[in-house]
Amino acid sequence: MMKSIYLTIYRFILVILALGVSGYAFSYFDFKMHNLMFSKSKALLNDYVWRTMFYMHIFFGAIALLLGSYQFFKILRQKFLTLHKNLGKVYVFSVFLSGTAGLYVAFYATTGIVAQLGFAFLAIFWLYTNWQAYFYAKNKQIILHQYFMIRNYALTLAAVTLRIYLGVFVAWQQIPFESAYPIIAWACWLPNLLIAEVIIRQQT
Repeated sequence: MMKSIYLTIYRFILVILALGVSGYAFSYFDFKMHNLMFSKSKALLNDYVWRTMFYMHIFFGAIALLLGSYQFFKILRQKFLTLHKNLGKVYVFSVFLSGTAGLYVAFYATTGIVAQLGFAFLAIFWLYTNWQAYFYAKNKQIILHQYFMIRNYALTLAAVTLRIYLGVFVAWQQIPFESAYPIIAWACWLPNLLIAEVIIRQQT
């Protein structure tokens, strides 16, 4: 009983965090300069391809973050299976577009090669687990589908943990952005993936 209550609370916290970060992401569509963009060169900001990929990444990433938070509610899967499947298709499509754009944008990450590789590997694993989740759903291997969705959404949540770590490292601990960002580029997703593996092992 208590475990069920904790899971429900945890899921609602996920929804609230997803709403908050998604709202922040959508705020970029006022097309004004935001904090992250101040670290970019003027030439990059004026580059049409980069800007297209950047906005595609944050728009579809925000959609994936929102939709994914609802897909783990058991009542949705049991009583509204068709809705669950349709939202799942939109989620998979959103991750594909955001992940592809994110892989491109990763190689322009501020502070250099360590941060760039961190975000690039995040995009690669995000796309891979997305494909695997879709593949197993299409082949009616539901347990494996669920496992890869747990992994995939853990990577989607990198958008949340990235901002938490930025707040902790830069705003609270006053660590220079140039020193913190390469670490955060890896820390925002590797622990998430490890936690996902722990959750999966508890279910097997």
